[in-house]
Amino acid sequence: MLAVLIVLALLGAWELYARLGGVDDFILPAPDQVASSLWHDRGLLWDNLLVTTQEMVLGLLLSLVCGAALALALHRFRPLRRATYPLLVGTQAVPIVVIAPLLAAWFGYGILPKLVIVALVCFFPIVVTTLDGLRAVDPEQHKLLKTLGASPMQTFRWVEAPAALPAALSGAKIAVAVGGIAAVFAEYSGSERGLGHLLLQSIPQLETARAWAAVVVLAALAIACFSLLALAERRLAPWAHRRKDLDA
Repeated sequence: MLAVLIVLALLGAWELYARLGGVDDFILPAPDQVASSLWHDRGLLWDNLLVTTQEMVLGLLLSLVCGAALALALHRFRPLRRATYPLLVGTQAVPIVVIAPLLAAWFGYGILPKLVIVALVCFFPIVVTTLDGLRAVDPEQHKLLKTLGASPMQTFRWVEAPAALPAALSGAKIAVAVGGIAAVFAEYSGSERGLGHLLLQSIPQLETARAWAAVVVLAALAIACFSLLALAERRLAPWAHRRKDLDA
């Protein structure tokens, strides 16, 4: 209920500023104009939403798999962590617009370079949170399993995976917030469909309301993905929530 009131208050403030603030409609359309575009351009928005959703979801899954595997490797091999962790931090400072043309030259203009861009943007928070989850494991548990003669796979199954899974999903929830932006930038680099492509076409055509409608749809997609990840976290790692409830 409080969230609805906040949204209504923000929409009201936006409407007043757009109507009375002296800002041209081509710069900031009013919410009712955006709502009108959402309705009249619903077919166009839906077709492009499907493309961006595919890129965003597959890219996030790719980053989740690669990020969790890399975090486990960094956790198990300390020399590798010391050598590559600063490089991983440095990769996040590389602008996507610089590497997007290179990826397009390597992989063409299909979906693959877009997945790579989304994965590059999303994998870092997953690596960091998963690595923190692995490092939070009580060393006594490792000693106990080693005393019992557990294999590395058994150690992973009974100790490391239960610690890494909720951490990786938490990282994915952080990553999904920027995954939509990454998908848009990926489509800027060369695409004929998708919400990013629609934005790129709408702004020069002065279809600002349509561009804002695409932004609203993109935000709704990010919220939906975040909610699904939160649900998956509760289903796949219920022990993490029980621990949080006890801490609260």
